[in-house]
Amino acid sequence: MIAQFGFVDQNPFWSCKPRRQNLFLRKLEDRRLSCARNVCMTVTPDRKLGSSAPVPHIIAPSWWKLSDEEKKRAMQVQVPQGVTFSAKYVAFDEDDDSEYDLNQVVYRAKKGGLLEVQHDMKSLSKVPAEDWKDLFDRRSGRTVYPYGSGVWSKKEWVLPTIDDEDVVSTFEGNTNLLWAERFGKELGMTDLWVKQCGNSHSGSFKDLGMTVLVSQVKHMIRKGANISAVGCASTGDTSAALSAYCAAAGIPSIVFLPADKISIAQLVQPIANGSVVLSLDTDFDGCMKLVQQITSEFPIYLANSMNSLRLEGQKTVAIEIAQQFDWQVPDWVVIPGGNLGNVYAFYKGFKMLQELGLVDRVPRLAVAQAHNANPLYRAYISGWKTYTPVKAEKTLASAIQIGDPVSIKRAIRALKDTDGVVGEATEEELMDVAARADRTGMFNCPHTGVALAVLAKLRDNGLIKHDDRTVVISTAHGLKFTESKTLYHEGKLHQCRSLYANPVIRIPAVMGRIVDALRSRSIL
Repeated sequence: MIAQFGFVDQNPFWSCKPRRQNLFLRKLEDRRLSCARNVCMTVTPDRKLGSSAPVPHIIAPSWWKLSDEEKKRAMQVQVPQGVTFSAKYVAFDEDDDSEYDLNQVVYRAKKGGLLEVQHDMKSLSKVPAEDWKDLFDRRSGRTVYPYGSGVWSKKEWVLPTIDDEDVVSTFEGNTNLLWAERFGKELGMTDLWVKQCGNSHSGSFKDLGMTVLVSQVKHMIRKGANISAVGCASTGDTSAALSAYCAAAGIPSIVFLPADKISIAQLVQPIANGSVVLSLDTDFDGCMKLVQQITSEFPIYLANSMNSLRLEGQKTVAIEIAQQFDWQVPDWVVIPGGNLGNVYAFYKGFKMLQELGLVDRVPRLAVAQAHNANPLYRAYISGWKTYTPVKAEKTLASAIQIGDPVSIKRAIRALKDTDGVVGEATEEELMDVAARADRTGMFNCPHTGVALAVLAKLRDNGLIKHDDRTVVISTAHGLKFTESKTLYHEGKLHQCRSLYANPVIRIPAVMGRIVDALRSRSIL
């Protein structure tokens, strides 16, 4: 096997006994790995699994010996001569031929529909699929800025023309894929996983899109664009991500929040990062209308998911999931759905993988909505015959308390093309399932609770089989929602019976009372 970049080092592992080597290779056939000493190598056995043929000679580059410039060079894709990568805005609706440069401040197509970022797939396809896999694996988790980011490790598929100096990154992404073994067993599943997107800089998946949007804004400002600030309407997580990335870039930010409808943890994040925080006496849909009006009249850049730049970052989670499964896609992906941009982002990520030959299929998508804010679910059960916005009622899954989602057309296309389904969960269902899953070692936000509740229903009706590889998208960290969790376990949520409550036992500091308490919980 040929050493990459011309640097050779012998790893002592490969001098061990052949039998041990064979056992190791059986687990790692055809995958890239970063070994314990941070050595990057490619293992490609020249035999079928289980063969008695000799183990190949493995040579690995001494990554830690490279200079910064050499490491940077190692992060670049090898592009055929004359091939360049590019992207532009195009109309989402097929009957609109609008096209715009990414440096233009534009949010809608000529006919009023949504835009999306279109990549030059012909140029991207000039690089072999195996080379893309190799590049993405080589970059993953490195400290070479910005390629160690889970988003910017896929830079050519996200914003191919932006300069590295304009990228605003906190090394977001690369979040863990949790094998939910115990909870899966409770549901009769053997291959259940939870993608922990909340283990990110601001505590939610919104970081993945905001790094792209704020980077593009920084690039546009450097090129002379008249942008004085970036603004968004939010139910909590978008404002946290926007404020953090704008603060990192030194760009002013403004957030429009529905008063008394987000958690304290979500509220304090934009305050701490220096955003102008406007608490408005309306719901999210009202905030959205106002921020659109403000950004249309003043040089304030709109950061909501109407802006398709964010979806470019969010789609990298789909690529990352395939990468974590050694470039295989799961059978199902279950996604909480509010404004629905994330649904289309996952679809777009999986479709790019398929079109560029890295995988041979896309998974089925299941969208989970709260019963109190379920316009997509209603459209689905009508057979997609009708769609009517709803007045979203209060839900503990506050980030998806949206009655008129911006990306409804995008989500419907994604679901139709993947033979997808939509489910809903009541307040009691989402909190009970979240608490039940927490007892197996998770710490779920209410939105993940919605997804887990819908998963349980799909498992009960047999649509998801016991051995289907299924990934549930956890969109935010549970620490953002401690109030609702505390009230649940105290039995004080009026919507819930709190079937899995685990109340604190308040007792005197007396040995006998402690023993009684432990016996009451079957510990003794």
